[in-house]
Amino acid sequence: MAIGVAGPGSAWASAQRRERLEATMRGRLGRECVYVPSCRFGLFVALRHWCPPGSRVLMSPVNDDVIFFVVLAAGLRPVQAPLNPLDASIDIDAVPEKVWGSLSAVLTTNLYGNPDPAPGLRARCDALGIPLFEDAAHAIGSEVGGRPVGAWGDASVFSLSKHAGAQAGGVLAVADPRLRETMETSCAELLAPRRATAELAYAVRPYAEAAVRGLRLRRAAWVTLRLLGLTEREEIRMPLRPEELARAVALAPDLAAHDPWVRVDMHDYRLRSGRFRLARIGRRLDRLDEVLAACRAGTELLLSTRWAPPSTRQGDTGRAQPLFRVPLLVADRDAAITVLARRGVVVGYLYDPPLDDYAGGTFTDVSPAPQAARWFARHALPVDPLQARAAVEVLEEAGVRPAESPQSLTDPAAEGPGPVGG
Repeated sequence: MAIGVAGPGSAWASAQRRERLEATMRGRLGRECVYVPSCRFGLFVALRHWCPPGSRVLMSPVNDDVIFFVVLAAGLRPVQAPLNPLDASIDIDAVPEKVWGSLSAVLTTNLYGNPDPAPGLRARCDALGIPLFEDAAHAIGSEVGGRPVGAWGDASVFSLSKHAGAQAGGVLAVADPRLRETMETSCAELLAPRRATAELAYAVRPYAEAAVRGLRLRRAAWVTLRLLGLTEREEIRMPLRPEELARAVALAPDLAAHDPWVRVDMHDYRLRSGRFRLARIGRRLDRLDEVLAACRAGTELLLSTRWAPPSTRQGDTGRAQPLFRVPLLVADRDAAITVLARRGVVVGYLYDPPLDDYAGGTFTDVSPAPQAARWFARHALPVDPLQARAAVEVLEEAGVRPAESPQSLTDPAAEGPGPVGG
């Protein structure tokens, strides 16, 4: 497994592999695409291009905290949107008109691959003369309004770590092809130099993970990483460290100042990719349609269960979306996670509490109607559709109950801080 030394030949090979990745995604989206080392890096580049410092950006409070910190790093003010409680998509009609009038941009989430209402958001943004950004990290292969997710915004970002399973890489797509060169230049200015040690770690990681799976040492490996200080989350959300964060926000726009928050779970997020990494990403992307087909089949099975939210049963095409995770709605999420873990079904990608409860009014505008986000964050059990059969079997055997209908969300008593339950 030769990683190689950087040189003219290596640079040429890397450029060829990047162009191939870009061409593949261009064919899927019909848009100019620029390879980036991660989705979060691509989002920072897009936000910095379109939004002057101090701009207000509407986003979902049920989202990865890393994305929240990317918005802060770009010098922008996050504004948390009210959500549909059944799939955590942005509820356009619940956003007050005075909030719409204060915005400089909108950022979708497409949580777990369930599309946000991009056609409606596009129309709103056009009427206001503001850009729409699509975070499509979970949504390669999903569709809305007869188009792929990522084909509605002024810019969209994709992760090649999710469906493609490459554990690295992303794509920044732009609606205006004339901006391609500008995006490439902006990326080049912000990228950190490639490190041989990072490339080596990336090269050996799949073999190490395969060995751990084969020996059933996942928990032991996780405990060891914690003892060595190599994991940065002990809870669902990373530590906010508000005093340090306030100092970083004062320096924004500044990606380096926010690096302790933005790098979490992916320390290579802004490193130049070497040819070995690019080659592996390319091989993974070549198999994407096969993976999407398997995800669609698993999604269909999970959406046929009693825990499935009705609003996610099918996409515009009449078929289930090939979701990255299927958010089953259960009465006791933590208990369900425990019974699944005992049978080797690991649940991740939890986003609880919502970002406005997590960060508070110091760092974000809180949602005008926070109850739906709290309900969803507490009850959503994101199941990998590639493990659908095993998960359904375990949940049935354990007698896991579906969450009750979120009717209580209209109760004013539910408006206090913290998640509410069904």
